[in-house]
Amino acid sequence: MSNVTLSIGGRSYTVACAEGEERHVSELGRMIDEKVTAIAAPLGKNEVRQLLFASLLLADELHEARQAASRTAAAPANSHSTSADLDESVAPTLERMAEWVENLAARLEALPDNT
Repeated sequence: MSNVTLSIGGRSYTVACAEGEERHVSELGRMIDEKVTAIAAPLGKNEVRQLLFASLLLADELHEARQAASRTAAAPANSHSTSADLDESVAPTLERMAEWVENLAARLEALPDNT
């Protein structure tokens, strides 16, 4: 076992991982830190809320990626899609994600500051 120290939201967390997984775990920590940093201003210093919403954003991205992969796998193998077709199929998902993030930001801004 190895230990990796992650910096998330300005705090350090030491987590155990399998030998050889240190780089991967560090990258995952950086992804979480990016989300926490992006939402930190609306949430103030409430770490639990920051981590909760960072987790929700990452889970939403994963969900959308799985749906996209599922749609791609279900497409006929002999289809001749162009990049324009791909752009059109991705646009609704991106629009939904943008709307979701905007709604989340509005709700976060309306929350009382519990720091």
